[in-house]
Amino acid sequence: MIIDGQKFKVTEAFDTTQTVPDSFVLRNNKIGTGNGEAKFYISSKERMREFYGKEGFNVRCFILRSDLLAYMQTMKQEYLNPSQNYRGKEQMASLWQERVNRINSLPNVIEFNIQDQDQIAGPRGYVNSNDDAYRLIRELSLPNLTYISALRLSDTNGDTFFYWKLFADFDAIEDLHTALVYNYGKKATIQKASVTAVKTKKRDEQLRYARIGQGLYRDKLLQECPFCPITMINDERLLIASHIKPWAVSTDKERLDPKNGFILSPLYDRLFDRGFITFTDDRRMHISNWLSPQNIRRCGLTDNSFIQLLPLDEKRCEYLAYHRESVFKG
Repeated sequence: MIIDGQKFKVTEAFDTTQTVPDSFVLRNNKIGTGNGEAKFYISSKERMREFYGKEGFNVRCFILRSDLLAYMQTMKQEYLNPSQNYRGKEQMASLWQERVNRINSLPNVIEFNIQDQDQIAGPRGYVNSNDDAYRLIRELSLPNLTYISALRLSDTNGDTFFYWKLFADFDAIEDLHTALVYNYGKKATIQKASVTAVKTKKRDEQLRYARIGQGLYRDKLLQECPFCPITMINDERLLIASHIKPWAVSTDKERLDPKNGFILSPLYDRLFDRGFITFTDDRRMHISNWLSPQNIRRCGLTDNSFIQLLPLDEKRCEYLAYHRESVFKG
């Protein structure tokens, strides 16, 4: 891995992600009471210290400006049309631009230290920091919709660093928006049904099935590719109609577009959906560094492998460009 011209070796990827809770974020992003607390839950103390170091560790971390900008771009619609009742809800649009401008003024690599909160009793492992970059993470993160992943790296001198990255949780965004739609629909049924609602019932049904990879969307996709192009499995009971551009950030038209999908077997569907693999326009599969070397071997993955039967055309390549930029953990 080359970062800002420096070569690093990935020694381990932390095998769980840490969802950012409301208690961690700063005031404008909060949806609950209180002013937030700086300590951040990682995992059990045992697992945390296996990854970061022995009890009482104080380790060097960094985030990348390019990662923060990509995260903000992915979250732009949430800032412009908030789905949660943030305290700064009325200012979210201006906050997005303000925060992007601030990130653009930062260096490529933004360093900070984290410390083991060994004074906290119990089995839960927490970290904390007084550094500006750590506070920036708390400022940018949207609660419940953001998670943090970490890599352990070593440089050419053998020194250890920890690379943190913010990701949008597309599943959480999708679930939240689905809940909002459901609540609105439930309220609407109490009132007189509108003509528009009646006319859109069939489309809503198509969207509901497409969300879980079923119905007309799946049928059209299977016509183009009746098997998983990686495993060659052709039993429809074992195949999933996977969206390339996530459902949560797609328009209704994109959600029903078979060009916005691949037919994949379950393991590869999950890897693709969570951004652990992606594909190039010349049908090469790339594997994320955020999947541990051990699990890459367990999954039988080979980076840069050629997937000859991957169905690609101009439209799918457009969707794949979004996947590589905003979903793939590159």
